Amino acid sequence: MKRLKKENEWIGTILAFMIIPISGFAIDVYVPSFPQMVNDLHATPSDIRLTLSIFLISYGVSQLFVGSIVDSFGRYKIALVSLLVFVLSNIAIVVTKNIEVIFVMRALQGLVISLIMVAKRTLFIDIYTGDKRKKYTSLLSVVWSTAPVVAPFVGGYLQSFIGWEANFYFLALYGAVMLVLELIYSGETIAAYKPFHLKTILNTYREFLSAKDFSIGVLVLGLSYSMVIIFGMSAPFIIEHVFHYSPVITGYASLCSGVSLLTGGMLSRMLIDKPFHKKLKLGNLVQFGIALLMFMFGVFYAGYFNIFSLLIFVVMLHFLAGFMYNIYLTYCFMRFPAYAGTASGITSGGSYVVVSIVSSALVSLINIHDQRSFAIIYIVLSVAITVALLSLKKENIAKHAI
Repeated sequence: MKRLKKENEWIGTILAFMIIPISGFAIDVYVPSFPQMVNDLHATPSDIRLTLSIFLISYGVSQLFVGSIVDSFGRYKIALVSLLVFVLSNIAIVVTKNIEVIFVMRALQGLVISLIMVAKRTLFIDIYTGDKRKKYTSLLSVVWSTAPVVAPFVGGYLQSFIGWEANFYFLALYGAVMLVLELIYSGETIAAYKPFHLKTILNTYREFLSAKDFSIGVLVLGLSYSMVIIFGMSAPFIIEHVFHYSPVITGYASLCSGVSLLTGGMLSRMLIDKPFHKKLKLGNLVQFGIALLMFMFGVFYAGYFNIFSLLIFVVMLHFLAGFMYNIYLTYCFMRFPAYAGTASGITSGGSYVVVSIVSSALVSLINIHDQRSFAIIYIVLSVAITVALLSLKKENIAKHAI
């Protein structure tokens, strides 16, 4: 087995950070193409949204289980095979242009991306300790947040100048480049393989999920990121059909959302030594207040609803979502360092299961067509986060809290 050489740890770290945004790109890069895909594939808006929901469900559910696989069989070969399958599945999507096949390919992509993400996130737990581990782990969600910033922006231009197929060729190229670099420079990082015993694995999962601080963290992560996903599902149709802007403008709107998510995560890193519980509650309180203001604006100034009035509130809300997301993501990843792959998988996978269920349910129940309906979504999610945090007492926070 080719292991990561000591002198290559720095480049292995850089490669891991380069791969981390791949899941965000797989989610966001084709969002500006939603309306065009409806026309070209002779599908409905619900069908195209379903391609995203299928990916999220597959990605989330898979991560609940693949953590044990990478803890038992290693990270490196699994990541390589998964990158290859990701490249081929994107090419298949473009070649077939059949919505049913696209559904299958997106489900497959959710599986292989979950393997890639869990394998690469654990590198920071495998090769670093102490403050360095904390530093790099807290940087994970900040780096990952570059995808919601860059992906829709790139996708908007690809859609306008080439077409929706270019987004999936872009994903294939991204995966292929990372595959080659991994083959040349990377290697296995796991220190000790965990026995793949079903009973042991189930007991580990039971231990994780019975830890109230951890399970509530997974829920809060899912609810926070649902705000971003629901905006991504709904904004293209409003911006391109109601406001009559081009996909490039959809990309810019998503860029604003992504930048706010990224800067919120960066702020949480700057406040890494501040009290954990206090940071979360304050962020949630401010978020609820802004969502309430957004609703009131939609009620009393409905005639002024435009892309600018929408984005002002979205930027503030997504900033706070990024702030809280990064706080709890770092906490959950470091909660069980002896089972880094499993902790990473359950954290991310569980949160994406929450995202897929909550976002699909809210988009189906609430017709998002104006500022007020968007605000209702944000209020519902803010209240749900409040309830979750209120059930978490300070004494529930483990010594791993940052």
